Amino acid sequence: MPMNLKVGDIVELKKQHACGCKTFEITRVGMDIKIRCTQCDRLIMLDRETLEKRTKKIISE
Repeated sequence: MPMNLKVGDIVELKKQHACGCKTFEITRVGMDIKIRCTQCDRLIMLDRETLEKRTKKIISE
């Protein structure tokens, strides 16, 4: 069952980004999901399955 991810949600991933931040904001949802680092504003695009495996928790909806 896929996670209920929406644009604007803040998610915490299991591993941190190169800048040291673990929180990301979802900016695009579809087959691929685009997330933006909340510290350095870098954009990352992942497929839904990979993002769901890497997500630790949804912080805010």
